[in-house]
Amino acid sequence: MTNPIIAEVTRGGIVESFHRGAYAVMDNSGRIIASGGDIEHPIFPRSAIKAFQCLPLIASGAAARFGFSDEEIALACSSHCGEAEHVRVALSMLGKAGNSEEQYECGVHWPNAASARFEIARHGEVPRAVHNNCSGKHAGMLALARHLDIDPAGYVKPNHPVQREIARAIGGLCECKIDDAPCGIDGCSVPTWAIPLRNLALGFARLTQNEGGRRIVEAVRHHPFMVAGTGRFDTVVMGDVPEVFIKTGAEGVYCGCVPEARIGIAIKCDDGAKRGASSLMALLLAQHGGLQQSARTKLLEHSQSELRNWNKIPVGTIRAIT
Repeated sequence: MTNPIIAEVTRGGIVESFHRGAYAVMDNSGRIIASGGDIEHPIFPRSAIKAFQCLPLIASGAAARFGFSDEEIALACSSHCGEAEHVRVALSMLGKAGNSEEQYECGVHWPNAASARFEIARHGEVPRAVHNNCSGKHAGMLALARHLDIDPAGYVKPNHPVQREIARAIGGLCECKIDDAPCGIDGCSVPTWAIPLRNLALGFARLTQNEGGRRIVEAVRHHPFMVAGTGRFDTVVMGDVPEVFIKTGAEGVYCGCVPEARIGIAIKCDDGAKRGASSLMALLLAQHGGLQQSARTKLLEHSQSELRNWNKIPVGTIRAIT
């Protein structure tokens, strides 16, 4: 099956390029509300399902035991920019659970935010694991290991008890057999299981049917900055429209939900382009989220963005289509 065009890029009044992909919009009963392309083909959701990976942290009682705040829960679900506030919260999570940076197994990279990179370089320093965009998630995983009283070493391995708890949470929510699914290694070294878009959308439609999911969504609503950062699509959209929950993943994946409408959305852009997936996410939320007109208007604005050149001259647009 050839997936449909989900976003177009224009210049000079014509379509210069386009992105193909697939998407599913489901309700919590499993009914398909809207779809395009092959939604049965398994895809690696990558960081788009960090909310699912956070569920055992809450269900186990670890988050309550260590007194994790809403901003810390939000950071546990984030792909953050490594800004000062993100680093502060990640270090707080480690400290509350009695863990240290040395236990991180996520790897080191420069912060995604240019301002944070410049600040590190200005002081003649180097980035640390806490600057990794997944450091909040990994702080949560280390806290879960501490709570379960198990050795945290190798907590990123598929057979470690931490990852087994996460796999069970994902499989139950998405109604899929995780142990039978293809398994890859994510950028931060944790396992990522391939799941069809249909099942991912179902999982997000059901996210807030349990206490852990409700806690996560509420935390993110209070602290959308923690999920991404300055100027990032997730933070901006959830700041503008707090009724929605969205999360990006690598390689053109986007997932989200409108909890009050009990609908979930999962998107995969074939060529891995985030701009195509994010534009479509805004459009699908506007079309199927059951939101007030003011919220739909804001989302439609996010579904089409203006392209400018280095002289700030408008040269075209990126626009989602269904």
